[in-house]
Amino acid sequence: MYNYIIFDIDGTILDTEFAVLSSLQKLVFEELNKNFSFEELRFALGIPGEVALNKLGVTNLLESNDKWNKYLKEYLNHVKVFDDIKDTLIKLSEIGILAGIVTSKTKQEYINDFVPFGLTDYFKLVVCADDTEKHKPNPDPILKFIELSGADKSKAIYIGDTKYDMDCAFSAGIDFALALWGAKSSIGINANYIFENPKQILELIKV
Repeated sequence: MYNYIIFDIDGTILDTEFAVLSSLQKLVFEELNKNFSFEELRFALGIPGEVALNKLGVTNLLESNDKWNKYLKEYLNHVKVFDDIKDTLIKLSEIGILAGIVTSKTKQEYINDFVPFGLTDYFKLVVCADDTEKHKPNPDPILKFIELSGADKSKAIYIGDTKYDMDCAFSAGIDFALALWGAKSSIGINANYIFENPKQILELIKV
């Protein structure tokens, strides 16, 4: 059915929620002298850092985003690859299915936060936030991926954990599967597929 599987990173491949929100809490308290709960900050998951900070009312975006990334390193011991992701990527590779990434991370964030986990060999193409002017939920990141990869839209699917991911996929004209292991809830998300475990991604492939 699909021959190109495109993945989001945070909340889909990597369990980063605690690290991202904890470091954001610290940054926002320092910049705005306000305490926000994880629930109040959860909107920031899945969009570029500077966009999230702008929504919170932070003004010195570039400097604050750099500081957020610095604080994030303090919580890296809480970041891990979701169970069964690597096994799924290995199986996709073995059967010749192409995998890629569309992420709201910048290239530098991708290098710092994702590359150390040793999964890069499983992905043929990566589109980062720097690669497009507009970002999720705008379709441009996935459209850029389609352009660069030459993928057939009807045979490509995006795997993500947020409504931003769904909107990006649908606006770009491709199907979407919700990574429930990262999303934790499907409320408000009308995905083509809802998967509780990464190994269910293999059900998208007719071997």
